[in-house]
Order: sequence, then structure tokens, then C-alpha cells
Amino acid sequence: MFAIVRTGGKQYRVAAGDKIVVEKMDGEAGATVSLGDVLFAGSDGEAQSTDGLSVSARIIAQARGEKVIVFKKRRRHNYRRRNGHRQYHTILEILSVGGEQKKAKQAKAPVEAQAPAAADA
Repeated sequence: MFAIVRTGGKQYRVAAGDKIVVEKMDGEAGATVSLGDVLFAGSDGEAQSTDGLSVSARIIAQARGEKVIVFKKRRRHNYRRRNGHRQYHTILEILSVGGEQKKAKQAKAPVEAQAPAAADA
């Protein structure tokens, strides 16, 4: 199951187990947050109702993005300004979409070689 959620003025397509980078959210690393603004939900190629649907996520880290250089210049006026900016963002791991959690992969038990049964005729 997947959902399209809106947070920080942007839209993200998420499913259980995904990791996304969103605009800064309140909370410490390890805290669980709920994304309630679900715009669309679907499963197996079919749309589902979004009434009361929420997406549960865990905050992995509060971090900052790459530096963006802002350079201003006016020709022939000896005007040059250089400025940098690093945007704050939050890294989220999606735990469940509408109560459906990602199923953990189970390790297969090693198959023991079995001797074929001898046919007595």
C-alpha cells in the first residue's frame, strides 16, 4: 500500500519502509510522528479512501542540507555580494501507511538434503 502525503508544502509518495527527507519538523531523533494530510492512497492498482487514514513515521535525524551559494552582482557598479544558506530538514522512515506495516523478511531455514526413499518392488 502507498500514499501521497503533504508536509512542508511538498508532496511525497510513501510506502512502508521508505526513507524520505522533508522540511524541518518538531521532534527528537527516535520520536514517532503522524502525517495526517493524506491526499491519495492506493493498493494493488486501486485507489482507496483516505478518510481517517494517517501515515506513521519515525524521525531518524534532524540535519541540514547542502550549502547553496547566493551571489548577487550589478554590472559596472562594483557591487558583489556572496552569501551561503543551508536549509534544515528532517529524515523520516515510514513505519506504516494506514495501519499496514511492512512485513519483515524471514530468513529461510536451510533445506536439509533428504535421501530419496528407495522403492521396493
